[in-house]
Amino acid sequence: MQEIFVKTEKAFIADLPRFVFEGRVEVAQSARETESALRYLRGAGPLVGIDTETRPSFHKGETHKVALMQVSTDEVCVLFRLCMTGLTPGLIDLLEDGNIMKIGLSLKDDLLMLRRRHNFTPRGFLDLQTYAAEMGIRDMSLQKLYANLFHKKITKRSRLTNWERDVLTEEQKRYAATDAYTCLQMYRRLEELRRTGQYVLVESEPETPADSAGA
Repeated sequence: MQEIFVKTEKAFIADLPRFVFEGRVEVAQSARETESALRYLRGAGPLVGIDTETRPSFHKGETHKVALMQVSTDEVCVLFRLCMTGLTPGLIDLLEDGNIMKIGLSLKDDLLMLRRRHNFTPRGFLDLQTYAAEMGIRDMSLQKLYANLFHKKITKRSRLTNWERDVLTEEQKRYAATDAYTCLQMYRRLEELRRTGQYVLVESEPETPADSAGA
């Protein structure tokens, strides 16, 4: 039986071990690379994790279009550099394909930004905020929900970096891939818990092995 917080506190996250996606990360920044990556994703199965990144704005009135869309399977995460390719017809087909379930968190914001690049009709999306809330979990951020389910920490250090730079850093790539992959990972854990009922909601931090040993 897994104990799940109703709402995860920041203090619980601070000392958790860090999690980083260790699979293969592919960058698609041309039309040819985008189509090649899409062929892989369509053959990889019906479930993918999805997220986006936008260059931060530090001045009043300054705005940027979504720069990156990351789509992950269990083994590979593809980083589509929309700041270089835009939303290609193939990417729009993926976003409108109801047969490929795209798992994300706070998808309303992601879809709004994507549709500012090119309008499309979203199909096949599942928002983890809604999925978790149906189970009584009130965590709204990816970092808190992941810590709640896996007792590991996702760093957000690269979030406010330049996602339109000519070459993404290795840290940016891993950060982006981790966010998309963990959406897929969290969905599978939540789906299993819903199916089996093997969880209990708690209001406070669960007892750790060290606490038990000292009791």
